[in-house]
Amino acid sequence: MSHVTTHILDASLGRPANDVDVVLSDAAGNEIVKARTDADGRVKDLGPDRLEEGHYRLRFEVADYFARTSTASFYPVVTIDFTIADTEQHYHVPLLISPFAYSTYRGS
Repeated sequence: MSHVTTHILDASLGRPANDVDVVLSDAAGNEIVKARTDADGRVKDLGPDRLEEGHYRLRFEVADYFARTSTASFYPVVTIDFTIADTEQHYHVPLLISPFAYSTYRGS
């Protein structure tokens, strides 16, 4: 299993956001992996089994998703910076989106 996983829920429609590009990068901005959300809005295989302690970034390319759903939106991209402090833990970073807002939290 990947050290980092994510999923996207479209809160305005009450369903997962599928086919969204997600990029995991390190603190220097180097791309580690690029993936797409599945039909359940999840990316289960996002990078290696282990990452070093440090700062990372998830970049969610949501503009195409909103365009496919014919929804005007304010945010074309959502970025979430987070820290891996314990290399033994799994890090799940969910994203809740709507056309004019988003939120995130540390999942399990």
